[in-house]
Amino acid sequence: MVLWELFKTFFIMGFVSFGGGYAMIPIIENAATQYGWMSAEQLTNMIAIAGMSPGPMATNSAILVGYTAAGIEGAIVSALAMLFPSMILVLTVAAFFIKLHHNPAVEAMFYGLKPLVTSLIIFAAIRFALSNNIVSVRFSWHALSTLLIFGLSLFALMKLRWNPIYVIVLSGLVGVALYS
Repeated sequence: MVLWELFKTFFIMGFVSFGGGYAMIPIIENAATQYGWMSAEQLTNMIAIAGMSPGPMATNSAILVGYTAAGIEGAIVSALAMLFPSMILVLTVAAFFIKLHHNPAVEAMFYGLKPLVTSLIIFAAIRFALSNNIVSVRFSWHALSTLLIFGLSLFALMKLRWNPIYVIVLSGLVGVALYS
């Protein structure tokens, strides 16, 4: 039963979710907590691991949720369920895209989806920040240092145009220095 629910859930997600793995976090979170596959805290940790792991964020997340819910079988079923819709859609769209990509209705649809994807990513970031007490009404050294790491990381990525790998490593080292 769990394997079927994992397959069905991630198969549907693969078909209806746009914008990549980070935009899918709210959808994955809703399913994982609704079915009791993971707690909110487990999901937060899983998102961090999936984001730092090589490969697509959504597939990594599906594998980790599936593994938590049903072991190796759950991981395999979730990964396949997440990959099948993409494969089907890419093959189908590729067959027709050359003829349709200049169609005004298709262009308008993509313009309409862009702000949706941005809002899903921002929503996921806010939920992630709230669940990790990054955004807090209390003033504490921990909250201040977390906001400082966030701000400096964002500055390094956007203004200094540092490679994200360097920012990840440096942030991890700062975390070890501050929180160990």
